[in-house]
Amino acid sequence: MSEVQRKKYTEQEKNRIFDEEFMPHIDSMYNFGYRLTFDEDDAKDLVQDTYLKAYRFINSFEQGTNAKAWLFRILKNSFINDYRKKSKQPAKVDYQEVETYYNSEDVDYKMTSDLRVDSLKDMLGDEISNALNSLAVDFRTVIILCDLEGFTYEEMAKILDIPIGTVRSRLHRARNLLKDKLRSYAQNMGYKTDEEE
Repeated sequence: MSEVQRKKYTEQEKNRIFDEEFMPHIDSMYNFGYRLTFDEDDAKDLVQDTYLKAYRFINSFEQGTNAKAWLFRILKNSFINDYRKKSKQPAKVDYQEVETYYNSEDVDYKMTSDLRVDSLKDMLGDEISNALNSLAVDFRTVIILCDLEGFTYEEMAKILDIPIGTVRSRLHRARNLLKDKLRSYAQNMGYKTDEEE
């Protein structure tokens, strides 16, 4: 449907679409936002911004289409725009906070952590999360969309605004990078890897 033919929704229809088609995806949106930002507050802000834009531009949503894919595309575009803005800004440090911390009497200079305990704590989730988070954002995004959120290649191509062939090649490369990062972990856990066969 073109922009000219698209129907204007009444306030009641807008609210129904928002509540019934958009809101059921809020948890998936937060998970995707968190995987992109690595920060709970930033992820919440990103989801809030996404839902605000979705409501604001609800007339460009065509009922009967994939609402989840439409929302993911808005979230991905918002993330990219915020990332570009932030990357152009210099890093900010609150020197007052740093000075206050080191001048306070609560600082425990003998505080050290036992690396053996830290490295084994929640190892399965942490190891896989760390490997996933260490991937470049383009590779991390396709893994999240396909393997965690269950989108088809076609839906991913629409969300990411790239050709389907690029989705497939990027996903293949991302899975290989993830496999390489997790190979030693798999061997330590007793799984056979390509190197052992």
